[in-house]
Amino acid sequence: MPSHTEPVRHTFLYRRVALPILALLRMGATPEKLAWSIALGLVVGVNPLLGSTTLLALALAAVFRLNLAASQLANHLMYPVELLLIVPFLTWGARVFRTGPIPLSPKLLFAEARAHPIDLIRSLWVWEWHALALWAAAAAVLLPAIALLLTPALRRLLARVERHQYPLLPTI
Repeated sequence: MPSHTEPVRHTFLYRRVALPILALLRMGATPEKLAWSIALGLVVGVNPLLGSTTLLALALAAVFRLNLAASQLANHLMYPVELLLIVPFLTWGARVFRTGPIPLSPKLLFAEARAHPIDLIRSLWVWEWHALALWAAAAAVLLPAIALLLTPALRRLLARVERHQYPLLPTI
């Protein structure tokens, strides 16, 4: 009696993250370049300037001749983390640069916007630049650290891909 095998069902992360990375390795991306591309996307993806990550990751990947697809994949995966870190970055920036407390409650923000809109805009930009300075300092340390951690893992993955242990499509 022939056995019926169910098609392989992979998780969302496997399909949307692992398979594209496997495909890039199979197309000739080196583990080192791929590691730096992913690290760039991860680090740029959490910068506290909302709406800037896609263009910044594209520009930096192009300048350093990294893999654009890998950097964008990692960048977009970090969006929820970026949202979680924006307030801490702003708060830490205000503390480090001693710019005074940020009125984070909507009631205080609206009161400031009504009373002193131009001053509030200037303050927001100062807080944002201070948050970006902290992010840049952290990025300078984290980017090479992440790339160095990812490189051996991607080398092992490439060896498995070359031995055909990770097919891109399940056999049915």
